[in-house]
Amino acid sequence: MLKRKEKSLFIVLIIYLICFAFRIFEYFILRTDQTFWGEAFIHKLIGIAILLIVMKCYDYKPKEVGFSKDKLLLSLSKGLAFGLAIFILAYSVEALMFALRGNFETLDLYVSAYAVDGNIGNQTAFIFFVICITGNIINVVMEEGIFRGLFQKVFEKKYGFIVSAIMASVLFGMWHIIAPIRNYYDGIMSFNGFIVNSIILVSTSCLVGFKFAMMTKLTGNLYMAMGDHFVNNSIVNMIHVISKAGADELMVVRISIAQSISFIALLIWYIVAQRKKH
Repeated sequence: MLKRKEKSLFIVLIIYLICFAFRIFEYFILRTDQTFWGEAFIHKLIGIAILLIVMKCYDYKPKEVGFSKDKLLLSLSKGLAFGLAIFILAYSVEALMFALRGNFETLDLYVSAYAVDGNIGNQTAFIFFVICITGNIINVVMEEGIFRGLFQKVFEKKYGFIVSAIMASVLFGMWHIIAPIRNYYDGIMSFNGFIVNSIILVSTSCLVGFKFAMMTKLTGNLYMAMGDHFVNNSIVNMIHVISKAGADELMVVRISIAQSISFIALLIWYIVAQRKKH
């Protein structure tokens, strides 16, 4: 049994390292997210291809890794609605904080690229909205398919749901350390800034990954998590809070509020569902 567990972990780590190697190549060599595209999407397309290859090799059906045809639109709609509701609340709190200080000006709609120290860019042409939405669709298909679909399935063959979700979520958290590493490498960020940003980004991503894992467990498919994930990634790049100090001054606060509330809501839902089940 121990050998089989070690083999499952080894398989996941090999797949993860291959995907991460392509991620490093795109972030440090191609730097697609710093070009016209504003999105690092190539390694995620490759990740989708890797997912399909692994599914073929291990004879996994789409349903087995969460891509079931059942309740596709319903679960996806729930995820989109949940994400929008949470962020409407988070944006409202942020706007109220500025208004109480007399600093709030307006909400603005334009496309920016996410950066760990604040959004960059200001694009209003239709093509950039298309690129942003398309890039985020590719992103959620790859990351949910790999982390909550494939990795979770492989881990759950040998471990329980909670342990599997924690392990997959830690890998998901470490997946996001690439941005602070590049900023430090480029001299944009100090070493202390790199440490602080890495801890915040990795720990937050771990919690978000665990939230998506609970969504997948509760719904029996990946689509609600994909919908919520899509909103999380897209809305902060398209809807911006403008204050007298500039745009998105409290973006970190907004994201923290949204992720904290959504995590607590999902945790309560999961606990209630487990109690009903037993």
